[in-house]
Amino acid sequence: MARTDFDFDKAGNETLKTIRERHSVRRFTEEDVGDDLIRQLLDAANRAPSAENRQSWRFLVVRGRKKEALAALASKRAAGFPRPASVLLRMAARTISAAPVVIAVANTGDLIRHGREVFRIESGETRDFFRTMEIQSSAAAVENMLLAAASLGLGAVWLGILFLIKDEVLELLGEPNGEFMAVVPVGRPALATSGPKKRPLAAVIKEIE
Repeated sequence: MARTDFDFDKAGNETLKTIRERHSVRRFTEEDVGDDLIRQLLDAANRAPSAENRQSWRFLVVRGRKKEALAALASKRAAGFPRPASVLLRMAARTISAAPVVIAVANTGDLIRHGREVFRIESGETRDFFRTMEIQSSAAAVENMLLAAASLGLGAVWLGILFLIKDEVLELLGEPNGEFMAVVPVGRPALATSGPKKRPLAAVIKEIE
């Protein structure tokens, strides 16, 4: 395998171009994102691969007062963490407040509850096994959503820092029995930006024969 970075510009492939150009966007215009666009994002997310096709995810579309309550929660709880985490939580609060819509993702636990009968595994570690598979599945769904947003001219960012207050987030959003996966603000980018430079392929590839 050649140890040089791939030239996306010469590939002529729109999917690969979207993958290259997708990056986190945290500043948005005040323009709303219509229901049709949101449905396209959610349809893309819902088509992600999932263990045994259980699709054990739930997408929560958050707007208006509930969105502002989520931003207020992140801002308020920031004071209880050391400075690095506190700064990121405050930044997340501003991003949530600025975005016209936020899509939260929670795992339902369906695979965990029914995994034994599906896979016929009796090991004592089955819960960790099925929980990991749920996380992997939902992560694929979120990535589909982010790529769909980029392809539609929208900006989005996966706010992983909210995991620090995950139980409170799920309680606020009415999903206290789910498992926190992601909070993704979505909107029209306020500025033309680009993502950070990635490590060269040669630094992350290991060939095994």
